[in-house]
Amino acid sequence: MPRILAIDHGAKRTGLAVTDPLQLIASALDTVPTEQAIDYLKAYVAREQVEGFVVGLPVDLQGRATDATPGVLTFIGHLKRACPGQWVETVDERFSSSMAQQALHQSGKGRMARREKGQLDRISATILLQGFLERRTRMR
Repeated sequence: MPRILAIDHGAKRTGLAVTDPLQLIASALDTVPTEQAIDYLKAYVAREQVEGFVVGLPVDLQGRATDATPGVLTFIGHLKRACPGQWVETVDERFSSSMAQQALHQSGKGRMARREKGQLDRISATILLQGFLERRTRMR
């Protein structure tokens, strides 16, 4: 069974997470500079079976677009052109960063490890993907 890949797009860095082949568990994959994200994803799809992408869409507390939303939508357009064989779905990314910070804090890692921002991006992508998998399971 192909994997599903989650993307937490940021202005500087993009966090990535991926499911296991059975699509049961979300795991952190990598953090890449945002300008290299499309090339990274194309290479990943070339070597691994990927069914689709879950992309975090930034919205405010009322569900309206934020200053970051247009950049994510532009990225999604590039992703669809680069990987036309995969579906792309957006998910609300509200609170994913704060949940990632909380998870990192509770992990017992030291302060310096928690400051590594790439780690936070990977964890945010993992939280987005795990939430997507749980919602999909409930809907079946």
